[in-house]
Amino acid sequence: MSLQDDVMTAMKIAMKEKDQTALAALRAVKAEILLAQTSSGAKEELIEEEEIKILSKMVKQRKDSAAIFLEQDRKDLALPEIDQAEIISQFLPEALSEEEIEKVVVKTIDLIRAEGMKDMGKVMGMVSKELAGQADGKTISMIVKAKLS
Repeated sequence: MSLQDDVMTAMKIAMKEKDQTALAALRAVKAEILLAQTSSGAKEELIEEEEIKILSKMVKQRKDSAAIFLEQDRKDLALPEIDQAEIISQFLPEALSEEEIEKVVVKTIDLIRAEGMKDMGKVMGMVSKELAGQADGKTISMIVKAKLS
């Protein structure tokens, strides 16, 4: 089952349950997928990497918005953003723990024989590609910096 089919199924459930927050999040996902399909010029299905990238971006946007709203003491605006981020996250692969990310980072450092901060870009690129959708860039960056310094 493709992501679009999963989203449509979840949208039908949200409509039946009259869950406006879930419906808004799922409609946004559907819109982003359609936008990505039409911008590439092809009406074909997106590959899984592109779908993960889109969903990760949407989750990050909502979390960032929620953080800003919380800084401004606007819980009424932050809570829907947090809820939408959780709903969108359901379609992402299972997130890895820091220990699992660290194992991948160490393996990559050994593989390319990185010797310090000058090789951080290479390590980050490889690890980010390997862990797409399973870990956020901030966590990966923090672990890579710790291992290379």
